[in-house]
Parts: sequence; structure tokens; C-alpha cells
Amino acid sequence: MRSFGRIKSRPIKPRQAALMDTLLPRLRVPQGAVDPAALAPEAKEVWLEIGFGGGEHMAAQAKAHPDVMIIGAEPFQNGVASALRHIDEGRLDNVRLYDGDVRELLSRLPNACLSRVFILFPDPWPKARHHKRRLIQAELAGDLARLLRPGGALRFASDWADYVDWTLAILRAEPAFAWTAEAADDWRLPPADHVTTRYEEKQLGDCRPVFLDFRRV
Repeated sequence: MRSFGRIKSRPIKPRQAALMDTLLPRLRVPQGAVDPAALAPEAKEVWLEIGFGGGEHMAAQAKAHPDVMIIGAEPFQNGVASALRHIDEGRLDNVRLYDGDVRELLSRLPNACLSRVFILFPDPWPKARHHKRRLIQAELAGDLARLLRPGGALRFASDWADYVDWTLAILRAEPAFAWTAEAADDWRLPPADHVTTRYEEKQLGDCRPVFLDFRRV
């Protein structure tokens, strides 16, 4: 499987590079079939963040929910290095990392093993000829429907209007998902448990952030 985003850009800072050598091997999701219960026997739930960027949101959620195991997937090595710093500084032991294409990881997870999935501000690939590179596709929606338990939650956020429309069309076409919005503020305002990141604050898109929450029916 191919990730179309950058794998690495600027040089990784020495402290973060050291964590890539020492901490990442301890947190990395193992090869082969993945049993989330074995990764976190004490966890009440398992959450997944796809494309965690610098890891700020993931680390904050892990700190706020110590009884939850959060798996973070991100192929961008600078982002992984940044996340390791947040994990190390927070002394978080309820995070596991997958530094590769999440689609490969999804294929190794068992049915109905996840309670929440976050996809926050993924690469929008705004040019029409690049839309096939977007993370949100019908195939991914089917994978997430398989992996989320009934009643589980999926949150998508973007500041690109076209990507919001694209995602709504794909996820509303998947019968396993129900959009939970009842009023405009439900997608215009950040959810109460949302953690704003530095990337979000840059406002690089063409609209204000839109938050789409779905429930696995």
C-alpha cells in the first residue's frame, strides 16, 4: 500500500531522534495480526487516531482518558518523532504507535475492536486529479464500519469545504454510519472534548474547521 503524503521533511531534532531509537520500539504496534486486548489488558476501550500529525491531540486524549488505549497511525516520521516527545513528557503508557500506512494496519485488526476513531485534518489533496489520493474513500468507510463496535464513534474534521462534502457523501452512503448532527452548531463548533492543535490554528484551508461526528449503528 502506498502513502502519498511526505514521509520525512526537515531533520529530526536530536532528542526526538533518540526517542525514535529508544521509545518507539517499545510502543510500536507489533507485526502480524493485532489483538488490541493483548496490547492493553487493562484498557476499557481502544481508540484509533488516523494521521495524528504532531501527536498533540492524541497525547491530550490519552492523558484525559488513562483507562483507554489509543493507537495512533502516522507515516510522517517528523510527526512520529514529535508525538514521542509528547508521550515521553506526559509519561503516557496508554499509547501505541503505527508508523506506516494505516490501511495496512486496519487489515490486521479484528472486527468490532474499536470504540472511537479520529480522523482530524487529513491531507485534503484539493486538486480534482488527486482526489483518489484522499484517505476518505468508500473502501476505508467499509473498513471502519467493520472495526467499530456498535455504538462506536467516528470523528472527522477538516478546514477544506470540498473535503467535508466529499466525506459526508461517502460516510452517509455507508449504511453502518449515522451522522449525529441535529443543528448547524453541531458541525460548526468544536466538540466539547476536542483538542485544538497547532496545525488547526494555522487555518490553512478554505473554510473554518468543520467537525463531523458519526455513530456506528
